[in-house]
Amino acid sequence: MATTVWKGHLTFGLISMPVRMSTAARGERISFNQLHKECHSRLKQPLFCPVCNRNVERSEIVKGYEYEKDQYVLFSEEELDKIEPPSARVMEILEFVKLDDMDPLYFDSSYYVAPEDAGVKAYKLLMSAMQESGYGAIAKLTMHQREHIVILRPGSKGMTLHTMFYSNEIRAAESVPTDKIEVKEQEKKLARQLIESLAAPFDPQKYRDEYQENVRAMIAAKLKGQEVTEVAQPHMAPVIDLMEALKKSLAEKQAPPAAAAGPVPVGKKPPARAVEAITTVQKKGKKVAG
Repeated sequence: MATTVWKGHLTFGLISMPVRMSTAARGERISFNQLHKECHSRLKQPLFCPVCNRNVERSEIVKGYEYEKDQYVLFSEEELDKIEPPSARVMEILEFVKLDDMDPLYFDSSYYVAPEDAGVKAYKLLMSAMQESGYGAIAKLTMHQREHIVILRPGSKGMTLHTMFYSNEIRAAESVPTDKIEVKEQEKKLARQLIESLAAPFDPQKYRDEYQENVRAMIAAKLKGQEVTEVAQPHMAPVIDLMEALKKSLAEKQAPPAAAAGPVPVGKKPPARAVEAITTVQKKGKKVAG
């Protein structure tokens, strides 16, 4: 079972149900440690007090807010717990909004919301009503020493919750002078045709982090004492004739598709397009797939 990050009650009107939240997504990336160049020992960053001139244990740490230069107001964990608002224990639905009206720009982190045994029926009722109406629920929730505005939306297997950025946290987009650019009707028609030719059902399994794959390949190559060669980069020339570029793009898309690039066998040269996506390693004149 996933780790519970928040537990409390979800309420709307006079209906209340006990629920728990777990993280729905977590970024994955390869991380590197900092080592001493001379002996390759991992460097540490101890908590050091310059006044006492010694390292400090975590049990000796308190939180402090700097209200003036080097002047702090101190807080203990117990004091911070005392000022938790009701939303630390109860997630009250404030209003329902059409999900189509929600700008994904406001979405931050994602969580799964599951009912406790005593709240299964109320949970099912709320989720079904939102599915049929197309509404999502705006609520308040306090966790990790911050009160969040959140949006709950129904899914096929349960409800998902997204913490949201507040409006003052959204950076204004710079104005793009598109009103001075004239787009011809034929250009729009070809652009729509190109979009339709690239249209496909959303399948997140198709997408990969090629950079992380290349890093893993590089790590494997170095462990075997192999030399890592540079990945070929495509040359991007500026588009001079937009119509001609659209026509060529459509012509390439309508051509018979080439075989999907798979793992490159030892000693065989990868296809030209695959070179951009595959990290190759070289040892004794032979190429090895990453």
